[in-house]
Amino acid sequence: MVYLTLKLLHVVAVVMFLGNITTGVFWKKHADRTKDPRVILATMEGIIRSDRWFTGPGAVLILLFGLAAALHGHLPLMRTGWIFWSILLFIVSGAVFGMRLVPLQRGLAKVAREGVERGTFDWERYHALSRQWDAWGAIALLAPFGALVLMVLKPAIPGL
Repeated sequence: MVYLTLKLLHVVAVVMFLGNITTGVFWKKHADRTKDPRVILATMEGIIRSDRWFTGPGAVLILLFGLAAALHGHLPLMRTGWIFWSILLFIVSGAVFGMRLVPLQRGLAKVAREGVERGTFDWERYHALSRQWDAWGAIALLAPFGALVLMVLKPAIPGL
C-alpha cells in the first residue's frame, strides 16, 4: 500500500506540474495576440507566480515521491531504462527552465512593464524575447511529456 500511495502522490505532482506549464503556454499565447502591454504584463506576472506555486513545488514533489516509490518498489534507478531516461529528461527540462525560461520571463515582464509605464510598447524587443521563450519553452515542456510517456509505457530500453 505504501508503494501505491507514493505512486499516487507522484502522479498528482506530475498532473500539477505538467498542467501548470501547459496552461502557461496557452495564456502567454493568448496575451501575446492582444499586443496590449497591460494584458501581457498581467499574464507574465501570473505565469511567474504560478511557477512559484505549482511548477517548482511540483518538480520537487515529482522527484521526492517518484524516487521514494522506485526505492520502495526495489527498482534500480539507473539500471531501469525508463526511470533513468525519464530522470534525464526531467533534469533537461529543469535546467532549461532555470537557466533560460526564468530569465526570459523576467525580461518579457520587464518589457511589458516599461510599455505600460511609458505608454509605448517595444513590440519588436518583446517579440524577439518571446521567440526565444517559445523555443526554450518547447524543450522544457516536451521533455517532461517524454518522461511521462516513458513512465506510462515502461519500454524495455537500457539504462546505465
